[in-house]
Formats: sequence, C-alpha cells, structure tokens
Amino acid sequence: MSTILPPDTLVRPDHRLVWNMIGEGTRVLDVGCGDGTLLDALARTKNVDARGIEISRGGVAACVAKGLAVIQGDADTDLADYPDDCFDFVVLSQTLQATHRPRAVLEQMLRIGRNAVVSFPNFGHWRMRTHLLIHGTMPVTEHLPDTWYNTPNIHFCTIRDFVELAEELKARIVRADALDAAGRAVGVQMPWWFWNLMGEQGIFWLARGEARV
Repeated sequence: MSTILPPDTLVRPDHRLVWNMIGEGTRVLDVGCGDGTLLDALARTKNVDARGIEISRGGVAACVAKGLAVIQGDADTDLADYPDDCFDFVVLSQTLQATHRPRAVLEQMLRIGRNAVVSFPNFGHWRMRTHLLIHGTMPVTEHLPDTWYNTPNIHFCTIRDFVELAEELKARIVRADALDAAGRAVGVQMPWWFWNLMGEQGIFWLARGEARV
C-alpha cells in the first residue's frame, strides 16, 4: 500500500498511519475521537462522511466547535445502537485498553463497519518487561503515562494478544504496523514475536470475513 503524506495537523504517529488507511469519500465512525483531530483531518482532506463518539463532554464540545458530527457516548454500550454495515471504517485509536469489554467492542466494530482500524499501546514491549523485572512495579511510559492506581486503562494487552483475538473473531488482517518509541515503523517483514518485543504500539486494519475495501 502506497504511503501518502498526511496533514501537518496529525502529529501522533498512529493518527498519521490511520489517515493513510482510510479511503476517499468513505463513511467513517471514530470511536473515542477525543478533540476530533483525526476526524477533522479526514473530513477536510479525504471528503469522508465523518461521525464520532466521545465519552468526555470537553471532547464533544471541541469536536462540535470544529463542525464535526460527534455525540457523547460510550464504546462499551452505544455501538450496539448502530445498524449492521452502516460504516466503511470504524476507528478506535488508543482506546481499546480503556474499554470494559474489548472483545465485545471489537465485535461491534466489525458488525457496524466493513473495516475496523485499531491502535493500542503494546504492553509486551521490552522496556515494560525490563521495568517489571528490575523494579517490580508497573511501568509509566509516554503511551501509558498514568500510575497503576489512577490509570483509565483496565485491559492491558500485547500485540500478540491482539493478533490472537483477531484470529478468534475470524477477522482478516488487511494491514498491520508496529511503531517504536520514536513513532517509526518496526521492520514490516519481522515475525509477531519481534513486533511484540520491539513495538511500543500496534496499529491494525481488520476486515470482517472476506470483506474488501
């Protein structure tokens, strides 16, 4: 897949990759869209039918100020209200680990969308393993910045965990990327165990069954 330069407004490496995955003029739902930075870039530069769900009032207000169609809602409960196949892409960036039922959320994403794009911090990264081995305490990193007692994350997972979940759901991996601490792609031809060790975050494009973009 050829890489096109995303807008300068997208400073997060996972947002830049997700932007490249989304097709022109598609129907997109961004779940946990925050202040709408990614959704706004997609609407302005790719002419997508951009919709969003955000749990925080401040995030919803920021999105509405940008003219985005975003509602306040919870990924764990509100995705069930959408009909089958109403979106081409459903995006969940850096939010999966904060949901109460990650598997159910991913199932709903693949029900209401032909494609699901998910990014998440990789708890299998070597720095986390080393920190636990040496210090015996939960690590705090750029992508997991909160201490264990006040973190919103309740389901930590590794890249390997996510691959196994995708297989259980019979979802096809259309594209997968692992990024290092600097936001650079880890070698694309490397096996999963290497990504699991060296990638600080994973970004996966999944399709349901034999779905095509």
